[in-house]
Amino acid sequence: MRWIAASTVAGLALLRASAAAGTTVPPEPSIVWGTCSVCHGNDGISPNSSFPNLAGQTETYLQSQLSDFRDRSRADHDAKAYMWSMAGNVSGNSLKRIAQYFSALTPPGSAAGEDPVAVAAGGKIFEQGIDSENVTACQTCHGAKAAGNGAFPRLAGQHRDYLVAQLKAFRSNERDNPIMHPVVEHLSDEQIGELAAYLASL
Repeated sequence: MRWIAASTVAGLALLRASAAAGTTVPPEPSIVWGTCSVCHGNDGISPNSSFPNLAGQTETYLQSQLSDFRDRSRADHDAKAYMWSMAGNVSGNSLKRIAQYFSALTPPGSAAGEDPVAVAAGGKIFEQGIDSENVTACQTCHGAKAAGNGAFPRLAGQHRDYLVAQLKAFRSNERDNPIMHPVVEHLSDEQIGELAAYLASL
């Protein structure tokens, strides 16, 4: 009974929040409460900075990543450790419903306490790139406010630690991506940290 009550309260809170924002959250797939919420939070905002926030992420990106996890075509360490087993038996229709659900939730707010110097430096990389290193401006694909665009994910308000880990995975090609690897392969650890600080602050 407690579990049902907690689920109901959480669901009502999400519906109220979405109504205030003028959006409609589709029915919550059962796998969200029983599985996804353990790492990503029932509201799509992860309590653990190692796992990404999913609330407000683009539906197209979420569905493509879930498909890659299920098909084991995304093979970075965390994908293998967590998501291969989680998504392995999920049907295509369920993947779509999960993506629709999380994409409709209110995105996370900005993180407090980021170093303003790092945020400013990261903002410059995001908006202008680094010509001398052939680093393309991130906003070219992810949008001026990093809100994402279709297959290009929302980065604004994402956990700094998660962003650092993923940028390093792209840089090393552990997370194989023909678009991201050339963009980040020349970024230093310091620059990756600055970029992550900026995105977390949005």
